[in-house]
Amino acid sequence: MDRIPILKIGPALLVTIQVDLHDDVAMALEEDLGNRIVKSGAKGVLIDISALEIVDSFIGRTLANIAGVARLLDAETVVVGMRPAVAITLVELGLSMPGIRTALDAERGMAVIRARIAEVGTADDHVVDKR
Repeated sequence: MDRIPILKIGPALLVTIQVDLHDDVAMALEEDLGNRIVKSGAKGVLIDISALEIVDSFIGRTLANIAGVARLLDAETVVVGMRPAVAITLVELGLSMPGIRTALDAERGMAVIRARIAEVGTADDHVVDKR
């Protein structure tokens, strides 16, 4: 079975989907990504889907599930490189993508992740230990 590589870049994980995302590969990615977030302490997940020409409802739900798992593990998910046909298909299927931010390209996606990390870091600075 193919596995999607997951690379660590600074405080984020980078997933570049370069193969057809069959159901078994998508489910393995969901599990692998959750494990890598915990292991690495990543605060962001950047998923590049620019090579995907089509998606179905299962893949759409899997992307939403990945974002949900990442959010529960305190990581922001940003999907980049979505083709117009893929966006149209997701809308036509009626799939909402809760917890997924989008950006046109990887550079803008990383900017979203860096901004989120800075925002959370600032919020943590204001926590007062009352022991």
